[in-house]
Amino acid sequence: MFSISRRPLSIIAAALALSACHTTLNEPPPAPELGSGYRTDLTLRHAERHMAAAANPLAAEAGREMLRQGGSAIDAAIAMQAVLTLVEPQSSGIGGGAFIMLWDGENVHAYDGRETAPAAVNERLFLNADGTPMAFTDAQIGGRSVGTPGVLRALEMAHKKTGHLQWAKLFEPAIRLSEQGFAISPRLHSLIAADRFIAQSPDMAAYFLKADGTPKDTGTVLKNPALAAVFKRIAKEGPDALYRGPIAEDIARKVQSHPNAGGLSQADLRTYVARERAPLCTDYKRWKICGMPPPSSGAIAVAQILGTLQVLETRDPRQALAPMTPVKLASPAGFEPTPQAVHLLAEAGRLAFADRAQYVADTDFVPVPVAGLVAPDYLARRAHLIGERSMGIAKPGQPAGIQVAYAPDRSPLRISTSQVVAVDDLGGAVSMTTTVEAAFGSHVMVQGFLLNNQMTDFSFIPEEHGQPVANRVQPGKRPRSAMAPTLVFDRQSGELLATLGSPGGSQIIEYVSKTLVAMLDWNLDPQAAINLPNFGSRNGATELEAGLFSPGTKKALKEKGHTLSEIDMTSGVQAIVRTRDAQGKVSLSGGADPRREGEALGD
Repeated sequence: MFSISRRPLSIIAAALALSACHTTLNEPPPAPELGSGYRTDLTLRHAERHMAAAANPLAAEAGREMLRQGGSAIDAAIAMQAVLTLVEPQSSGIGGGAFIMLWDGENVHAYDGRETAPAAVNERLFLNADGTPMAFTDAQIGGRSVGTPGVLRALEMAHKKTGHLQWAKLFEPAIRLSEQGFAISPRLHSLIAADRFIAQSPDMAAYFLKADGTPKDTGTVLKNPALAAVFKRIAKEGPDALYRGPIAEDIARKVQSHPNAGGLSQADLRTYVARERAPLCTDYKRWKICGMPPPSSGAIAVAQILGTLQVLETRDPRQALAPMTPVKLASPAGFEPTPQAVHLLAEAGRLAFADRAQYVADTDFVPVPVAGLVAPDYLARRAHLIGERSMGIAKPGQPAGIQVAYAPDRSPLRISTSQVVAVDDLGGAVSMTTTVEAAFGSHVMVQGFLLNNQMTDFSFIPEEHGQPVANRVQPGKRPRSAMAPTLVFDRQSGELLATLGSPGGSQIIEYVSKTLVAMLDWNLDPQAAINLPNFGSRNGATELEAGLFSPGTKKALKEKGHTLSEIDMTSGVQAIVRTRDAQGKVSLSGGADPRREGEALGD
């Protein structure tokens, strides 16, 4: 146990104020992206050979195009990421980062393309001169928030392992769409219209706005020749085209010359390294669930939630999730979970989020007790805290392996992301969650693409009461994430059963946990599981997706002591399930989230 030297009292006071703000039950952090309404036109898709799903139909089509040409799942993911850079710039792109879970038919691989903090920054990056934390938008907009992009390096690493098609071919759909143009979707139009900072960026204003400063209309064909030129260079030269030479020079210049200047340099770009990490695989009943280890907190939290639920079921079969079949209603979602299911998942989520804030950060800088956090005996002790009434606010536990005393991270929970999944002809699979952080990232645009504001995923407060926050800013460090790309396997046969994931900031953990429980415990198909109303707790209020829960369920939860917050929960889950019948024939079924524009396509 140790503590670092104390900072001015103003920092501690600011930390306590931030703590009060983010433990108020009725004030959950805002959704990272606006909702698009709830579509009712999505149906379960079926395929026999291969399937790709993404948050935009044009991206899904690019993935299927690669699969039809004999491409692997990672080939499809690269093509989808390139197209998403163009058609979903508010969520992801080559100026951001990603976590990739990959199944090559024999082994699970985890690739970390998370952004890193520039060498020039320090832990006071987001503190005002008086030691108080900056307002989020003051930190977000401009070069200060830009971390070293990592997605292309991670995709390059994964492609070298399991790519089937030539690298250059994977960018053909994105180049074609960038040159010919694509129609602005209703979702993109609404996000442009809601963003007051676009007008302050000359590059973004010229691209997204009309001459009178209003957003370009839905259906307007948007061309991006600058991005097409970037993609052509990347196709020819590989990721070095972004990390070295004129594009890297332009990135560094724009970041450093912005009025809210940042420290990202050409040296940071040149020396960036993606990492292959050991996947975090845990058992849940008859399945094995594999996800991304730190710096993502997603797999740890999902494993904790599922492990806690399993303990409750073992302890008292009446608390088993399996009999809690969702109730059919006339709402857009069609079903809603039972009050007891919401209660159990929300309580398990409280415990997981308490530990997340206390312990999880980049393991290259911070000793994270990963094994202790997901150990069955630890989860058994935590499960005993769950009763018939809500605990309200959970405290972090004390897992085995703690080496350092850290203060909890009380920073805002925000991030803007996208999700792609694919299964190829040979049964290989990928789940990739990719991000620029908040909507439209830092609002720094370089040659047709946006740079991330990933630095704001670090804690704004570096220490509290003399103890460091694990997720504080440090040069070269990767900020903690909630992204949870997930692969599911049958424990007995070892066969792949599903690939899934979601965007949605810290709520990703809620969305992925809900979808897993719906598919595994309630036997819902992937589309029905995704459609199910979102719910959970991030160790504050019990969050219910607005407009999708009945009065009876809300009343039952309040009687159990839950303080409810009905909010937009803009998930973007994509999921593909792989099954084998008695004759050994494999089939695929896929779903996309009705809350966004996604689609699952296969043959």
